[in-house]
Amino acid sequence: MERFKSWIKEDGPRLQGSRDLDSSKLQSPCVVRLPSGGYRLFYTAVGPAKPYPNCQGYILSAVSEDGLNFQKEPGIRLAPQPKIPHMSLRVISPSVTACADGRWRMYFESRGPASIPTVICSAISADMLNWELEAGVRLQAPGGAGGVRYLALPDGRGRFYYFESVYGPGGCSEGTRISQRIMSAITLDGLHFEKEPGDRVLDKQSAYDSAGITTGEVIAPTESGGLWTMFLSAWQVPVQGVAVPVHPSYDVEAIANGRSIDFAAASIASDMSGFRSRIFVSQSVDGLKWGPLELVLEGAGYGGEEIDAVHAEDMSLIRIAPGRYRMYYAACDARGRWCVASAINSDR
Repeated sequence: MERFKSWIKEDGPRLQGSRDLDSSKLQSPCVVRLPSGGYRLFYTAVGPAKPYPNCQGYILSAVSEDGLNFQKEPGIRLAPQPKIPHMSLRVISPSVTACADGRWRMYFESRGPASIPTVICSAISADMLNWELEAGVRLQAPGGAGGVRYLALPDGRGRFYYFESVYGPGGCSEGTRISQRIMSAITLDGLHFEKEPGDRVLDKQSAYDSAGITTGEVIAPTESGGLWTMFLSAWQVPVQGVAVPVHPSYDVEAIANGRSIDFAAASIASDMSGFRSRIFVSQSVDGLKWGPLELVLEGAGYGGEEIDAVHAEDMSLIRIAPGRYRMYYAACDARGRWCVASAINSDR
């Protein structure tokens, strides 16, 4: 656990908005090691070149030989589908895994209007560039599911760690969200998932996670009897009395009132209205029952100058040497500019 408590932030962004596909907002990284060497970083973004006016975001990619300097790849890897209600506006939070047949599967959070709960869907690819949407929904919950991370288990099964939103009377369209916690589900074939009993990590353990947990990524133990480690990103609500604009993802009238068309500006206005996000770590002996959250990465706040001053969330980790990991995470500075940043754990 100690080696995962201390993180050294690396200079500069790994990715930032630089083209019409991603210049408005850029978030939610997912790193994959390429079989031929190097890395591919998937991320969610939106910009003026979006495929249709109400589109709120799609998945793009970039490649790197060293994990630090990335070259963006042309085109969109996966876009929302206007004719599929639960996937009509945004796809976000990709998690990519190798399949037994040599192909790749991407799981992702799928969003439609705020009146429809978010769900987890999947796509398949032979080259990680051209993705074919797989029919159906991999996982759903009454209040919504997302922020998915897939983990291949030593026994050949796979596990989702994902957030589940819980709403009061009226549900996601009219009710108040009362919790957003981490849950899990198990699969034998990568397509059919069964929810595991109980909660993995509850939110509202402290003021720092008062607005809920958005993602939980797990590193399994490498030796028998070792501990499981989960990295989580959690949001903190603004102080009382602050005017907080409704995020367009939660605005049931976003299409009618034009906030979906101007999604980036409207969502950033909400992000920057007093919310904070940070990254935490927790441990478990079995991958199911988790200990308390410990803060491991944050910025200095609204008065800070770093690229992650206000927000650090939705991390994706990859091993770069025995005991050493690089963490890619979505970061936002005090001016509301989102990017992908990185950090490495210390060798203590």
